[in-house]
Amino acid sequence: MIEIAEVQALSAWVVSSGLAIGLVFGAAMQTGRFCTLGALSDWVLMGNTVRMRLWILAMAVAIVLTQAAVGLGLLKDSDSFYTSSRLLWLSHILGGLLFGFGMALASGCGSRILVRVGEGSLKALVAFLVMALASFMTIRGITGVLRSQTVEQVFLTLPTQQDLVSLAALAFGIELTSVRLVLVLVLVTGMLGFVVFAPGQGLSRKGILTAGLVGACIAAGWLTTGWLGFVDEHPDTLAPAYLVTNTRGPESLTFVAPLAYSLELLLYWSDRSQVLTFSVATVLGTVLGAAGAARVSKRFQWQGFASITDLGQHLVGAALMGIGGVVALGCTIGHGLTGVSLLALGSIVSVCSILAGGWAGLWYLQR
Repeated sequence: MIEIAEVQALSAWVVSSGLAIGLVFGAAMQTGRFCTLGALSDWVLMGNTVRMRLWILAMAVAIVLTQAAVGLGLLKDSDSFYTSSRLLWLSHILGGLLFGFGMALASGCGSRILVRVGEGSLKALVAFLVMALASFMTIRGITGVLRSQTVEQVFLTLPTQQDLVSLAALAFGIELTSVRLVLVLVLVTGMLGFVVFAPGQGLSRKGILTAGLVGACIAAGWLTTGWLGFVDEHPDTLAPAYLVTNTRGPESLTFVAPLAYSLELLLYWSDRSQVLTFSVATVLGTVLGAAGAARVSKRFQWQGFASITDLGQHLVGAALMGIGGVVALGCTIGHGLTGVSLLALGSIVSVCSILAGGWAGLWYLQR
């Protein structure tokens, strides 16, 4: 049986790895101007598909690497909340719409807000605090009670996990390995076809490298928590355990609930039950990585609100993202890359809803 000292050492490795992954992710996001809202607005408002194609490329990389880890037995996807057999379809739709609309008002999603904090944006710092507070309220507070008693009462119980591999294997009576290989090949081929052949200017090497790094960070997160941080028998419980994760299962990058956990850790620092987790480390790493990249590229600049209207839009947008992200169980990164890398049906529904909400938010701002 593993000793408690070994558990502590492994926990430290998981947290350190989370910080390192966040550093790479934040630096890549800042350097490559990788942004879901930017990709959507470029496409909808200007007909420019470059950043959307890079977003799809990052998704394809995340899917290939993550599914390879699952196929090799390095990650048990059934232990992730993304693949639960309970499909909260109304939560995914409603929460996604709220998050997407708020994303447009706040000039970016949770990950983009952290990058802008690293670039010196004080209004992004305010948006971070409001989003973290709204997230915390929707996890454990008054809006959390409303969430659990309303939208979460509407769901479908599937006969298997909600990932497309398990659903297809059940539907066609084919073993998982074959289905996984074929499904990933078909999906990724389609994605790469869009990346290469969609109308618009060619992709730069810098953009391709950024998308590759972002996608690789997703897989690295899964391996860190699902393989490095997994123990067959924890010395305290004598049961299998995933170390220093907030969901007590394997995790990767997401930026809604971790903002709330970060705020909670700061508020209750002296509480011995509070520990630095993988997701909180990625939040810190993202800010520091973006700050370092902004300094190197000389893009660091203190910024404030342009007007009362700008302040109001950021406050409302951040609150909507905090509430909507928790209701939907994720964000543009949490569902758009992390959840989709597991081919989770709920994540696909959430991504579509977030993009629809973002489009509505951009339309509102244009009006």
